[in-house]
Amino acid sequence: MPVIQISDLTDPRLADYSHLTDVALKKARGTEHGLYLAESALVLERALRAGHTPRSVLALGGTVDEAVALVGEDVTVFSGPGELLAELTGYILHRGLIASMHRPALPDPDELLDGARRIVILENVADPTNVGAIFRSAGAIGADAILVTSRCSDPFYRRAIRVSMGTVLQVPWTRVGDWSPTRALLSRHGFHVAALALTADAVSLREFTGRSHERLALVLGAEGPGLTDDALAAADTVVQIPMKHGIDSLNVAAASAVAMWALSG
Repeated sequence: MPVIQISDLTDPRLADYSHLTDVALKKARGTEHGLYLAESALVLERALRAGHTPRSVLALGGTVDEAVALVGEDVTVFSGPGELLAELTGYILHRGLIASMHRPALPDPDELLDGARRIVILENVADPTNVGAIFRSAGAIGADAILVTSRCSDPFYRRAIRVSMGTVLQVPWTRVGDWSPTRALLSRHGFHVAALALTADAVSLREFTGRSHERLALVLGAEGPGLTDDALAAADTVVQIPMKHGIDSLNVAAASAVAMWALSG
C-alpha cells in the first residue's frame, strides 16, 4: 500500500482521526470491537507487539519511513504537512505519528487470573490520566493483571494510553461486573483481597507487607469518594498508607505506586 499524501481533509478514510471522541472511536462502524488511537512510534510498536491490528497510520514527513517499517506495506500510511494534520486531528502531532488501531476482544476474567499472583482492581476510577498512570506503575513494578469495573474510565482512551506510555497495551486487563461475582471470581483463584481505604479498622501498609499472601488483589477506588461499601465488604483486609503532616491520603495513582511497590515482594 503506497503512502498517501493528504490533500482533502474530507476523505472518508481519514474519519478515524477527524476530531472523534474516544466514545465515538469505540463505536466505530465496520469494526468488531471499535478503535483506539496509538500516539508515537513507541506506543504503536507496543500495540503491534501485543498483537493488535492497525487500520491506518497518520504520520508526519520524518516519521513516514518509521511507520511503514513498523506496519508493513499492507497498512495505509497517510502523510502531510503538520499544519494540515493538526487541522484534521485538532491537535499537533508532537510525537510524529498516530495510528488507528482495532480494539481487541477483552479476555475472560477466569483466563486472565490463571497463574497471576499480584493483581490490581480499579473501582470507578474516572480520570483516564489516573488510569494511565496506574497502568504504567503496574507495568513497571510488576502487577500480573488489572481488573476494571464497569464505571471505570476506559484504559483504551487516548489520554490513558498516552500517560501510560503504552503500558495499557502490555499489562493484561479486562472488565468485571458487580462485586458479588467478582468476589467469587477472586475466591475461586485464591486471592486475598486488600482494599486501600481510610477506615477505622484499616491496618498500616507497613504491617500488612509483613504478612504472606501467595495471591494478592489490591483494590483502588474512585478519586474523592474512594471505595464503595460493596468493595469494602468484599475485602479481606483494609489497608492504609501511613501519612505525615496531617495529610490523610494520596492521589490514587500515587497511592497505587506506593502500595504496589510495598507489596511486590
